[in-house]
Amino acid sequence: MGTRVKSKTAKPQDTKTGMVKDALAGKDGLASGASKGGLDHKDGVRAKNTQPILELRLYVAGQTPKSLIALRNLKKICEEHLQGRYRLHVIDLVKTPQLAQNDQILAIPTLVRNLPHPIRKIIGDLSDTQRVLVGLNLRAGAK
Repeated sequence: MGTRVKSKTAKPQDTKTGMVKDALAGKDGLASGASKGGLDHKDGVRAKNTQPILELRLYVAGQTPKSLIALRNLKKICEEHLQGRYRLHVIDLVKTPQLAQNDQILAIPTLVRNLPHPIRKIIGDLSDTQRVLVGLNLRAGAK
């Protein structure tokens, strides 16, 4: 399946986040290697650094093969291209389906970049690295 990118401009929402603890997530629901501190929640940047920290949510459906592939692909992309400048929350919609409404999730797996704004959504297994980077606004579109 290809990876589709969707962009949406929206006001920040004050919602609760359900975090999944699995083999790839740490005790606090963050994937290993994710940044834990120094985030100014107002604008998504470090207080002392001008590089924005990406707040990412990966919506999955349990331990399905597609969900595991998407998580593995996302972790690889984050480690290679973001180097600690991200917060990753993995949300299992099998356990907490009500959380799909917060980000208007229609398909899974879906990656949502909440910060910096505008909100961006990427649907699919995230196997096309270049498309994911463009979707996260980390690299210019292909010519």
